[in-house]
Amino acid sequence: MSSDAIPEFHKTKAGDGHDVSLTNLSAFSTGPGVNSAREVAAILAVAVVVIGGLEFALRFFEVPQYIMPPPSLIAEALVTEFPLILPHLGHTLVELLSGFAIGALVGLVLAAVVTQFPFVEKIVAPYILLLVTTPMLALVPLLILRFGFGYTPRIIAVALAAGPMVMINAATGFRRVDSAKIALARSYGASTLQIFWKIRAPMALPMILVGLMIGAIFGLLTAVGAEMVGGGFGLGNRLTTYSSMIQMPQFFAVVLILSILGILIYVLFFLIGKKWASWEA
Repeated sequence: MSSDAIPEFHKTKAGDGHDVSLTNLSAFSTGPGVNSAREVAAILAVAVVVIGGLEFALRFFEVPQYIMPPPSLIAEALVTEFPLILPHLGHTLVELLSGFAIGALVGLVLAAVVTQFPFVEKIVAPYILLLVTTPMLALVPLLILRFGFGYTPRIIAVALAAGPMVMINAATGFRRVDSAKIALARSYGASTLQIFWKIRAPMALPMILVGLMIGAIFGLLTAVGAEMVGGGFGLGNRLTTYSSMIQMPQFFAVVLILSILGILIYVLFFLIGKKWASWEA
């Protein structure tokens, strides 16, 4: 499969081969899914073996809890500490949703502009490259000095992390349009705006969704990192607090919550892709 292939969000027959690359996530977004109770039982059995094996190994070799607590203690900490963690989860979600919304909107607008006006791309591209290659966490202390320890510096950091990812993928999608379709539309008198909304945007939707998914995950990582740098709230703050107090079951409980958030982000965009981009099948 070519590295320029647009990611697909449709079901495929069992046995079909798929390449995995940064521009092709079809291997993770396609497949027959779980179709029988036997498959569900197999999945649960593997999970039980892995978790049970880890529990047994940690207890058998008497690994100290400050190195790696058993899964049972992590589950217990998740239940007992969740009322305390829940408000911090809310703070992290506010930062993620706000920053991601701003970054995604700006990224989509810039992607549309640069693909319609190549001269603008020459001006904007160096700054986008600078944002992509610069760790946003390095800017968090400067943002805190300017805006304080509230939401603002974290939201800005999330937006700066998510926006370029959305823009790059969206711009790639806008360019991957059959020129014959555009020529045919122009022959029927379609304007540039009509071509964009009727041809470019629908054809670019799979790449846009990939960009949104990657941007959301990068935004989550940036939000947590910014919370660890400074401030008294958020899941990142909980990670710093628990690690400093060597409360490792609680620490890994927060890590588990962050992992679940990342999985939910992937599932959300996967379902959106199957519903709105399945025409690629």
